[in-house]
Amino acid sequence: MNKTARRRMLVALTAMAAATLAGGAIAQDGYPNRPVTLVVAYPAGGDSDVLARLFAEKLTARLGQPVVVENRTGAAGTIGSAYVAKAPADGYTLLVAPNTLAISPLVLKPGTGASYDPQKDFTPIVELGTQSLFVIVNKEAGVTRMSELVTRAKSGNLQSYASPGNGSPMHILGELFNKSAGVKIAQVPYRGSAPAIVDLLGGQVPMMYSTLGPVAQYFQSGKLRPLAVADTKRSPFAPNVPTLTELGYKDVEVGAWQAVLGPKGMSAEMVGMLNKHFNEILKMPEVVARMATVATTPVGGDPATLRTLIANDYARYGKLVKEFGIQAD
Repeated sequence: MNKTARRRMLVALTAMAAATLAGGAIAQDGYPNRPVTLVVAYPAGGDSDVLARLFAEKLTARLGQPVVVENRTGAAGTIGSAYVAKAPADGYTLLVAPNTLAISPLVLKPGTGASYDPQKDFTPIVELGTQSLFVIVNKEAGVTRMSELVTRAKSGNLQSYASPGNGSPMHILGELFNKSAGVKIAQVPYRGSAPAIVDLLGGQVPMMYSTLGPVAQYFQSGKLRPLAVADTKRSPFAPNVPTLTELGYKDVEVGAWQAVLGPKGMSAEMVGMLNKHFNEILKMPEVVARMATVATTPVGGDPATLRTLIANDYARYGKLVKEFGIQAD
């Protein structure tokens, strides 16, 4: 081998070594190289928490790093949401949240310390699924249909309902139903659905507006009863339950969605990678089956679609919050 050939081989070997070292550095410093946290702004046991734990398990296997769920509750979900909004945009702190995310800031008093802008302070990643809201009563309330509920409310024998917090979709639904039915049923806000359901079962409150997942287990025993669904059509998870529109109550369609977001400023590459993982997980038969147990229809899609969804909800509920004068205590 002459000098020229040896020189060329040396250059090639040097280049290969450099490429190998660079590849090792990229792998070593690549995302993720430590645990990822999915923050849920509500107590354990609610829909967001159940979904977060389901996806944490699947993401752990796909990312090769532990994905853990952390519950940061309080102030209608704004404490946990604001925590994520202020976190570094490095992909290690993400939020699993319902559409309360877009409503709660509208009802906060100035200076709460838990404020955020749902359109500017987050990076949308993916919509996980949609849920219907139901009118649920305790069997001790002695109500078997919506007409009876309205009659009892007008006579003063049914005066309150439980909700997972001020500014939640359930709270909005309560105000819309009051207006449509001509009643005044007062909201009793809780720090999430789970503690509200405890008091509903105990009879401390006679009724609740809720997604189906956390309460369906109590239907067969008769402890709780679904009277109506606040959607444009009947739910595939409870096809025998009529819609409020069917029963003559107009303009009371309110639904819920669940989504994953990160702090603002996350890189497009990171968001794209996470979006791909979530969309693939949403197609897994076992995931679809598990989501059905909390009456959630998988959606998926791209980040831009979720951004539009948040903007639309923020605009719609902003008008309703102003109309009803809703404000957190």
